[in-house]
Amino acid sequence: MHIVYVSDGKAGHRSQAVGLYTAMQRQSTNEVTFEEVSIDHLPVFSLFSAMFKKSMATLKQQPDYIFGVGSHTQLRVLLLGRIYPEAKTIILMKPNFPVTWFDYAIIPEHDGVEASEHVITTQGALNPIVNEQRHQQNRFLIALGGSSKRHQWNEAKVLASIQQIVDLHPQAEIILTTSRRTPKEFLDHLNEKAWASKLKIFPVEQTPQGWIFEEMQQAEAVWVTEDSVSMIFEALTAGCRVGVIKVDRLKQDRITQSIDQMIQSNRVSDSASILALAEAHAFKEAERVATYLLAQ
Repeated sequence: MHIVYVSDGKAGHRSQAVGLYTAMQRQSTNEVTFEEVSIDHLPVFSLFSAMFKKSMATLKQQPDYIFGVGSHTQLRVLLLGRIYPEAKTIILMKPNFPVTWFDYAIIPEHDGVEASEHVITTQGALNPIVNEQRHQQNRFLIALGGSSKRHQWNEAKVLASIQQIVDLHPQAEIILTTSRRTPKEFLDHLNEKAWASKLKIFPVEQTPQGWIFEEMQQAEAVWVTEDSVSMIFEALTAGCRVGVIKVDRLKQDRITQSIDQMIQSNRVSDSASILALAEAHAFKEAERVATYLLAQ
């Protein structure tokens, strides 16, 4: 079984495609191969030309599945589906085109599209994480985001939340990391606090690729600022107990409502105490989608 992934070069998009591919690889009784092709190597004109030949020299072999994530990949996925009509076209997002034009659209529930013959809804975006059952008691991770189109960074509120986590867990090993959206001056202000000495701080610039996924495998609990929705779902998938650090909201939409719903259903908590966090439970969205696709 061969999967072709049409790539726009964005790491978050690739993570979703790799998550589904690796889940299919784990479940399939056949060998599953993965070929990543940049949109730069798939000019639309050449795709139209290849429709008459029913083959594309750019690809190493004929695909069984064609994945795409990102607006710029959608037309290319559709055209590759015309070149290789036996392949299943799968777009991992709410598409700009009618969903019926693809074999399957895999869409997070918060996008408000109902499940159907062509739509598989998921809780959050897919990711390549599996729970490796290596979590260490009293090892915590705090992962900070920053301002976004729906959130405004509030330094005082974030500092207060971190201090609460530190004060409530004097025996815990607490690791803190930032993201590229975290304001540059924040760590300077954090380090001015006396209680910051109880944290192990790893700025995002000093963490290698895959570092945070490894930390999630070891952490018993993870606190994430609410702007980092994908990281909340990654921590759940890793099998962690998950806390949400509230930040100011610029607007209410389906994304913020999905966070509120997860808090109300006790899947995550906005408490600073691990005692208030829900016990970790199986959260395997990529596995569920892979099972469905392989059964078709």
